[in-house]
Amino acid sequence: MGKAEKGTPKDLANRMKAKGLQKLRWYCQMCEKQCRDENGFKCHTMSESHQRQLLLFAEDPDKFLDSFSEEFLEGYLSLLKRRFGTKRVHANNVYQEYIQDRDHIHMNATQWETLTDFVKWLGREGKCVVDETEKGWYVAYIDRDPETLRRQEQMKKKEKFEKDEEDRMQEFINKQIELGLSKSGSKEEAKYTELQRDEGETVAINLKMGGNKQASKKVENTTNILKLTSASTSKAKPEDNKEDKRKKEEKKRSALAQIMEEEMRGKKHKLEMQVKNNGNEAIVGGNVKSPWLEKNIVVKVITKDLGSKFYKQKGVVRDIVDRYIAVVKLLDCGTKMKLDQEHLETVIPATKRKVLILAGKHRGNVALLKSIQEDQFSATLEFEDGHIITNIPYEHFSKLNVT
Repeated sequence: MGKAEKGTPKDLANRMKAKGLQKLRWYCQMCEKQCRDENGFKCHTMSESHQRQLLLFAEDPDKFLDSFSEEFLEGYLSLLKRRFGTKRVHANNVYQEYIQDRDHIHMNATQWETLTDFVKWLGREGKCVVDETEKGWYVAYIDRDPETLRRQEQMKKKEKFEKDEEDRMQEFINKQIELGLSKSGSKEEAKYTELQRDEGETVAINLKMGGNKQASKKVENTTNILKLTSASTSKAKPEDNKEDKRKKEEKKRSALAQIMEEEMRGKKHKLEMQVKNNGNEAIVGGNVKSPWLEKNIVVKVITKDLGSKFYKQKGVVRDIVDRYIAVVKLLDCGTKMKLDQEHLETVIPATKRKVLILAGKHRGNVALLKSIQEDQFSATLEFEDGHIITNIPYEHFSKLNVT
């Protein structure tokens, strides 16, 4: 019987039948041939092309089996990642969407006999999180993409940094509030009472611009009386008025203003102590403005003007030009470049490693890094003679290149 002509009802019926999924037992994976019934599949297995494919399969069956298994795994995981992400989903739902593609790799051609075996294998290999319930097996894709992991790590660091900053700021504000309350605790607190009015007393408000002359005269008389009484009381008790005025001014000062004043006073005192302890070296914003570069220290490039290739690269200071410019040799690529000290920062090594002190009265001395106080951005150093100094800022020392 010949093939139906294109466009005829028979041809359209054949196309509609071939478009949908057929029975899996009548599909040949080696030939990628789908038969409609048992008779067609039997005729296909007796064909010459099918026999040639079987001979190829017999030469190296593991090769074809591994190839089909790998394609099935890649297609299943790709659909799971793209369609559901990392959400928990029923394994059979993913499989039903996967087999909707007519040219998919059938499971009977892979190393897994059932979907349950395949899901268990995904769990053992760590590719998915699997769990069994009364409704069947559920899977959740584990995203190990380097870009995704890097993005997640950055988000965690950002959240931790913001949380630490908020905690430190809240702790500082609480301390300032306690300090303000302790200083004002000896003073009498203002007492507030309800507004009371005598019985029968009325309050009148005149909103007319050109009111009665008699009323205006009465108002003037009352104001004059008030002025006289206030003048007399001011002359009688000048000291009491000054005391009251001073108390009112103190009450007007808000708690926030007191906190800001205490903060500025503390910063000024801290700056004076740093200048005193560091040999008259001005420290502004945590950066030592005087030259701090020394030979054989390890520094990090913090400028982006040189491109992303050299950003955050570490190097060793080989020479110093004009006290503020360093000749740095990068550790990774060996490139030498001249950089200003503003474009460099110190490197904090691991504990028990040698560092060189760059500021203060101990400048130029070699010490061991004993511990790090991350919350205070400082460290504790120990000299060879056993002398220990604490609360040394990160900017005042750097890793020493011992090679």
